[in-house]
Amino acid sequence: MTHDELVAAAAVAEAAPARPRARLIDVAIAAGVSPKTVSRVINAETGVLPVTRDKVMRTVRDLGFVPDRSARELKRQAADTIGILIDAISDPFFAAFVSVVEELAVAEGLSVIFASTGYDAARERTQLERLTGHRLAGLVVAPVEVGAATLAGLRTRFPVVTVDRSRSGIDAVVIDDFGAAAEATAALLSHGHRRVAFMGEDVPYPTVSDRLAGYRSALEAAGVPFDPSLVVTHERFQAGEAAEASRLLERADAPTALLCATSLAAIGTVQAIRARGLRMPALVSFGDFTLAEVFEPGITYVDHDPRLMGAAAFHRLRELAVHPDAEPTRTVVPTRLVPRGSGEVTPSFPLDPIGATR
Repeated sequence: MTHDELVAAAAVAEAAPARPRARLIDVAIAAGVSPKTVSRVINAETGVLPVTRDKVMRTVRDLGFVPDRSARELKRQAADTIGILIDAISDPFFAAFVSVVEELAVAEGLSVIFASTGYDAARERTQLERLTGHRLAGLVVAPVEVGAATLAGLRTRFPVVTVDRSRSGIDAVVIDDFGAAAEATAALLSHGHRRVAFMGEDVPYPTVSDRLAGYRSALEAAGVPFDPSLVVTHERFQAGEAAEASRLLERADAPTALLCATSLAAIGTVQAIRARGLRMPALVSFGDFTLAEVFEPGITYVDHDPRLMGAAAFHRLRELAVHPDAEPTRTVVPTRLVPRGSGEVTPSFPLDPIGATR
């Protein structure tokens, strides 16, 4: 062996074995404090006595402890955002719903991001991919066509709650659409109406169809024949498309009462009635909307309170964050019929332009 090789071998033999990297728990044990206290000290958090802080820092130096920067970065990036996917923010119901969820989230130090589907399945897929690309603490979705299997897959990553519609095996917050529509229709019938029209939207989920079924059930219970010509649906119920509503009211056998299956349908219908100068028939809106109370008469509505639904959805998300394996629940939020005058109008014939005489 050469001289240089002998020197190298001696150096290796005399070298102390490499000291294993100190861990946070090692610092805690050596300093006689809890791991949480060590974490507070190295992260410059408050709540630690100066003498304890000094002892921990001396131990950190003595052991050569180096905080795991990647772990700290992951902590800073911990999921703190609630994602919401809704039909449209222009819908008064969902506008109020998002506002409630945001208010509750902010109170817990969480942020909210939302997107809309526009009732379109392709757009729903795109928006869902965009939302779930974030580190979410939970997702609330009003599904259009997204299936239970897709949502179940997402549920393995974060809590998922559907609202307004349900999917098998997924937590849901809904109302009794059938029962609420039947109650509203029965109320109109109780005021003497026998020609009650249904104004709805042709959407790819059962919300409106369940309300139509409730309407038909109430007619049947009262012995009133169902007239399909009194059912008006549109893909999107906007003011222009609601011209059909005014044509319906100008018929010789015009309905004396209207059940509007969504607040958007009610808005479009009222605008069409006003534009044609028609007297307001008895009218019930499924959902409230801005300025509904200032009409004369005020618009009677089915209150499926978005505040209650938003709170129920948010609280379920937070429960699932703690108990991710909990069995899915279906929360049915109660509804009530709120009279303001329009739903209590009795049949008066006919629906002439205002000021006209017979």
